[in-house]
Amino acid sequence: MGRTFAPVARRPVPVATVFDSHEPADHALGRSVGGFGTKIHIVSDGNGVPLNVTITPGQTHESTQFEAVLAPIAIWRPRTGRWRGRPRRVAGDRGYHAHRIRAWLHDRGMQVVIPPRRTRATHPKRGRPISYNPVWYRGRNVVERSIGWLKEWRSVATRFDKLAVNYLQTVKLAVLMRYLRILTV
Repeated sequence: MGRTFAPVARRPVPVATVFDSHEPADHALGRSVGGFGTKIHIVSDGNGVPLNVTITPGQTHESTQFEAVLAPIAIWRPRTGRWRGRPRRVAGDRGYHAHRIRAWLHDRGMQVVIPPRRTRATHPKRGRPISYNPVWYRGRNVVERSIGWLKEWRSVATRFDKLAVNYLQTVKLAVLMRYLRILTV
């Protein structure tokens, strides 16, 4: 006669990330139009040098991270010997066209170089029309080139890291390599 075994009842065990308290529960992975992945939010100066980087799940809209990416930036001014916390102007694509973002920039004395959404032309709102300088807006391509350069790093483009904090450090390591390349040229 063969033995029979009773099935063992297994309870799901909640697994918490023990590596870092800053690790998001979703590991900064999410669905977007392009598939399952992570979105990199980057701020760069006029020469394409990255100043700050954050990551979010793929479905997160860019405008939700605007203040978080831009606020910690400080630029050293060798002429005066002090830090400058605000750029003179900020350029962004149409995804950043929001009253909240424009008000945040105006409160800090920065010029807004963000074109209005195309629906504003067909459905104009009352009040002062939103304008931007198209000549300054042409300089926004340096951010796109900076992201393109960043994605040449295989580990950044494919995200081999499971944890979001490790992936963010990989992105920041690629940015540091960019700084080193600039300093050695």
